[in-house]
Amino acid sequence: MSLTPATRARIEALLAANRVVLFMKGSRLAPQCGFSAVAADRLNALLDDYATVDVLADEEIRAGIKEFGNWPTIPQLYVGGELVGGSDIIQSMFDSGELHSVLGVSAPDRTPPTLTVSDAAVERIRGALADAGEMKLFLVVDGRFNPQFQLREAGANDIVVDAGGLEIRFDVASAQRARGATIDWTKTPHGEGLAIFLPQAPQVLKSMTVQTLKQRLDAGDVTLIDVRPEHERAIARIDAADVLAPDTHARLTALPKDTPLAFICHHGVSSRNAAEHFREHGFTNLWNVEGGMDAWAREVDPTVARY
Repeated sequence: MSLTPATRARIEALLAANRVVLFMKGSRLAPQCGFSAVAADRLNALLDDYATVDVLADEEIRAGIKEFGNWPTIPQLYVGGELVGGSDIIQSMFDSGELHSVLGVSAPDRTPPTLTVSDAAVERIRGALADAGEMKLFLVVDGRFNPQFQLREAGANDIVVDAGGLEIRFDVASAQRARGATIDWTKTPHGEGLAIFLPQAPQVLKSMTVQTLKQRLDAGDVTLIDVRPEHERAIARIDAADVLAPDTHARLTALPKDTPLAFICHHGVSSRNAAEHFREHGFTNLWNVEGGMDAWAREVDPTVARY
């Protein structure tokens, strides 16, 4: 499919209307591929708001953007109308601090994180590295604070920590998320293995029943965020709910990080993904409404339509 004049005009209009645009698979709330997830994770760490275009939902844009910038893969980041690059370039620029400069934000904190690694963990990890050759040990902590050890080649922008004589490397984002981490070798009735505790990780998402939601809405001590698409909200809604949409994202993510936030969707599944996005933004008091709007209509307010 060639880049038609109409598609070119659509892309140019998107770039003219938004300083930062990420063409990706999925959305920043729910990336649909690993490369898009990495790109969105790095941008989420630097910006509260930016435009995303889901190429999976628009085949003309998906094909056209590759020809527009002469770049064959997705995701693609544009800043000020200029192509920056794809996932690998975004990550490399993030680690070097160049992306911070391009976006006009403060340079990254490159202070090595303080780690506590038990002797037993050091011994086990060293044993696993016996055949690693020139590969280096990295601790990668993703945007949802999932830690994973990886072996890969050293990079010029690695952050290096010596933990009991064990060299552990980090990218910039992982180093910030790993501050104060404790790594131990544990044994349980189910087996043994490494246990990594990350004190920087926000509190785990909690569950809330629709009855409790009703009580807390009446008391005014929770902010309810409806993550459903507009056509579903037209069928059934809770008047007290905020709506999660591109034009409300910046306002909602600017709330105090300890604000109690409850998320609701149709059945309580996609709301979890939205809550995870706010967890990545540092929010610590997050609730998922189990059963969603369907449970609300069945158990709290029968005047609300079921669908």
